[in-house]
Amino acid sequence: MTTNSYQTDKTDQKDQRTILVGVTDIFFYTKVRDALMAKGYKIERARTQQDIADKTSTMSPSAFILNMNDETLNAFQALETLKADASLKSIPILAFANHEEVDTFNRARTLGVTKIVSRNEFSARLKDLVEEVLNGSGQEARG
Repeated sequence: MTTNSYQTDKTDQKDQRTILVGVTDIFFYTKVRDALMAKGYKIERARTQQDIADKTSTMSPSAFILNMNDETLNAFQALETLKADASLKSIPILAFANHEEVDTFNRARTLGVTKIVSRNEFSARLKDLVEEVLNGSGQEARG
């Protein structure tokens, strides 16, 4: 019995270091995965709305990364889904978008992203940005 509770605790700890990544571009996803795995994070990829629903129902990610310009995954729908579920509302969300899309930045903020940055800043500062949102210091969203 002790072993089972240890296994559960171990699983919970893993989820605390798991980041759900809503990025369908394989090359960009690989860059994100490699950078974050090097920092000890477990990465789960979401390519569709159903992936997001399935993965958030079976795990408790410590953060969610979302490409607001993804042509396959509707980022705004993903945000609405996450924020509508009381158990998922507190998951910090790091989003990125093309820097000239002011409306996208504003809408993402309205929908509750923790931090939104340009794609260039995201690429340059990925590890730091993830740490900021996980530590609660990413509350100010920049455009």
